[in-house]
Amino acid sequence: MATSTLPVVSAPRSGASAACCAPLTRRPLSAEAATDLACTLKAVADPARLRLLSLVAAHEGGEACVCDLVEPLGLSQPTVSHHLKVLVEAGLLTRDKRGVWAYFAVVPEALNALAAVLAVPVAASAP
Repeated sequence: MATSTLPVVSAPRSGASAACCAPLTRRPLSAEAATDLACTLKAVADPARLRLLSLVAAHEGGEACVCDLVEPLGLSQPTVSHHLKVLVEAGLLTRDKRGVWAYFAVVPEALNALAAVLAVPVAASAP
């Protein structure tokens, strides 16, 4: 099964993903890195999009058809499709068109990279 990804519309200026940044606690972000990271965070800063990420990731086989996502969200199909498009453009989901339906899967590397940027090192406990 072939998967395709849509081009990123609001791509970071450097052409790299926002998650390329060092963790926020290691060194201050440059203005460009902050702008890039903000684009990715904006994509997940919506409750419906967070639920979509969760629904897709938890779906059997790790992918979900748009038709399976409308009812759980309680939103119209065009609204769900819009939110999915934003997540695909941010590089957090992939889209695979099969006939008239589109199937979506989480990009684990993108979520892991985003988590790594936001990670705060835990201080080692004193013995």
